Amino acid sequence: MGTLRVDWVHPFPHTPYTAEFKAYYAQFEQFLRERVDSVRIDAEGKYPPEVIAELKRMGAFGLKIPKKYGGCGFTQAEYGEICALLAAWDGSLAALVSAHNSIGVPQPVYLFGTEEQKQEFLTRCAAGAISAFALTEPDVGSDPARLATTATRQADGSYRITGEKLWITNGTIAELMVVMARDAETNKISAFVVEMDSPGIEVVYRCRFMGLKALENGQIRFTDVAVPAKNRIGADGQGLKIALVTLNTGRLSLPEACLGGTRRLLGISRRYSNTRVQWGQPVGKHEAISHKLSDLATVTFAMESWANLANELSMREGYDIRLEAATAKEWASTRGWTAVDETMQIRGGRGYETEASLAGRGEVPEPVERILRDSRINRIFEGSSEIMHLFMAREMVDVHLQVSGALLDPKATPADKLKVLPKVAAFYAAWYPKLWFGLFTPFRYGEFGKLAPHLRYAERAARRLARSVFHGMVRYQAKLERKQAFLFRTVDIAMELAVLVATVSRADKLRKSGDESAVVLADVHARNARRLVEQRFHELWANDDDARTALGRAVLAGEHLGLEDAGIVAPAVAPAAEA
Repeated sequence: MGTLRVDWVHPFPHTPYTAEFKAYYAQFEQFLRERVDSVRIDAEGKYPPEVIAELKRMGAFGLKIPKKYGGCGFTQAEYGEICALLAAWDGSLAALVSAHNSIGVPQPVYLFGTEEQKQEFLTRCAAGAISAFALTEPDVGSDPARLATTATRQADGSYRITGEKLWITNGTIAELMVVMARDAETNKISAFVVEMDSPGIEVVYRCRFMGLKALENGQIRFTDVAVPAKNRIGADGQGLKIALVTLNTGRLSLPEACLGGTRRLLGISRRYSNTRVQWGQPVGKHEAISHKLSDLATVTFAMESWANLANELSMREGYDIRLEAATAKEWASTRGWTAVDETMQIRGGRGYETEASLAGRGEVPEPVERILRDSRINRIFEGSSEIMHLFMAREMVDVHLQVSGALLDPKATPADKLKVLPKVAAFYAAWYPKLWFGLFTPFRYGEFGKLAPHLRYAERAARRLARSVFHGMVRYQAKLERKQAFLFRTVDIAMELAVLVATVSRADKLRKSGDESAVVLADVHARNARRLVEQRFHELWANDDDARTALGRAVLAGEHLGLEDAGIVAPAVAPAAEA
């Protein structure tokens, strides 16, 4: 609503890692380097049994599970570092471990389960029982309210589950699965822990993908599967809440995976840019490449800053992490994709070439090609970029809808609108002028030194963003919900400002501990962020949205079919049968 709350992120929070975690991290890194052959995993498309066994022995399936249930008891921040380390080495393994720990049985059972459920299921997971989370269906993706899988209550209180789930990570090897199903009578959605060896469960198909070749992901069919009443998580009808809360926290592992990959890409790019010589000097000294290295470094620092902050906030009792988690997921996945694309550009043919081929020619087998394939899913996993934008946009206008929703509702009668008009006028009369006449404080945030101007800019931009959202509501009224390009730009601005503030706060903390290099990284990142913010502000009102929407709908209607096939029959068109 136009107020920049720097005090929420400054001083920058950090919970020190325990000695036990540091020792575990070192052991885990050694395991990855010495025992995990990612080229083999990628080529064979499966997890070696000895790797799975070692992960179980190390407690990797109980990383966040409290020690009282046999787990490692690591904090969310410590767990995030393991996710980043895993992703830097092998995307398929990172997906296996994070899908289990972040959204599989451990998370919803720990948050919503009974003590009996925790004793039964958390101890099994900590001991190595792999789990999965089943929400998505063949016809249901980001709209879980349309869930078709049913749970029919029996006379003895148990349930019978019938339906199909699609793209279930770990689903083809899981021992336990959290299944979301709708009560056939009440229509309420509930969550259940299902034993995957139960009669009536069938792995219909194991899916294969562009990257993450070993991912045990598939289509799972449930046919009249018996589930005892004690396996329902939470109250009857609480399933949707359980799913959303689980996904909110679960999303925090994905930006950590992006961070791990980006860290490795930075190292790959730096080494190559120092050794590859063109026109008499290393390519990294040419301005075009040095700018790419600069962007990789600043993005890595900013990604670390926001991921660390989101983890810390999630550890605060009662803190609603929805927006921070969505920002972390969306910002990191988008920047991570750019990072791998730029790394491939820096290495050229050596980026496009596989590790095995590079090794066969006697060169260092850098995994850029594999990382690119593995990382593309990050903009789709755990809610696509578009869904994340829509979710955050809805939160951005929520207060306005609460205050003036009746005025925007096309179904509201004139009497309804007149009734709320005094309340609406009073709210905006007090709120709107402050967005124009903020205090003139040229020396505000002086303790941040060189970085203070960036915070002052963020403060002004926050008020400008609030004005822009309000102006958009006035201009488009009830049609605003369909102006997705406008809304997405406002979300982009909000994310950039949030990450900027977190990056500056963290750099200031590091500066005070003697790390001046952090100020350089934060300064250049903030300059880039401000440039992007200004571009998005300009595009709010100067754009081609209507023309592009009209053309897109014309394409949808088949008005430009001549551009499509170039003589190739579309796959969906079956050849005509002979007479």
